[in-house]
Amino acid sequence: MEILGIFREAHLTISVHVSGRDAEMAGKVRAKVIKVGDNIDTDVIIPGRYLIYTDPETLGKHCFEPIMPDFYEKSKKLGGVIVVAGRNFGMGSSREQAVVALKGAGVKAVVAESFARIFYRNCINQGLPAVAVKGISEVVEDGDEVEVDLEEGKVRVYDPQGNLKKEFDVPKLPPALLEILESGGLVPYLKKKMSVTKT
Repeated sequence: MEILGIFREAHLTISVHVSGRDAEMAGKVRAKVIKVGDNIDTDVIIPGRYLIYTDPETLGKHCFEPIMPDFYEKSKKLGGVIVVAGRNFGMGSSREQAVVALKGAGVKAVVAESFARIFYRNCINQGLPAVAVKGISEVVEDGDEVEVDLEEGKVRVYDPQGNLKKEFDVPKLPPALLEILESGGLVPYLKKKMSVTKT
């Protein structure tokens, strides 16, 4: 019940407004941007024919294949990226492999105008930061960098020269939700909690 409550709170916090750690700490990530459009469904993120695989790296090699066949290579060359999307990102089926594929391709976070509800929850499940920011797709261009700071409640956009273009205010995530992200997802989080309980 506690976890369900966390998810309800998480969904309520993703609608944000502009104000004038897996590998690294999940609460704060910065990376180059790869931009996609509106209504990107899970079959675009990872086509159904690849759902026979479970390995993140294998799934990652086919991430966004229908619209950007070289996405995996671009992301890896940049050392990982933040995907910036339009409205309703992650619509369609509830397949968790879509999030696994994004992580396998080196995606550090997803920032979108809005998310499909189930996809957002799957991001939390899998330890992938996802933040909805109204107006983000109008500001960001390919080549920019985005910094997501969930602890401070900020999303910052920088141009290719490192100059700040725009700062958005976003709700700070609840500590329990941050802990899930920093644990790498819900399962590692629960394992850690169970381990602490036993000791």
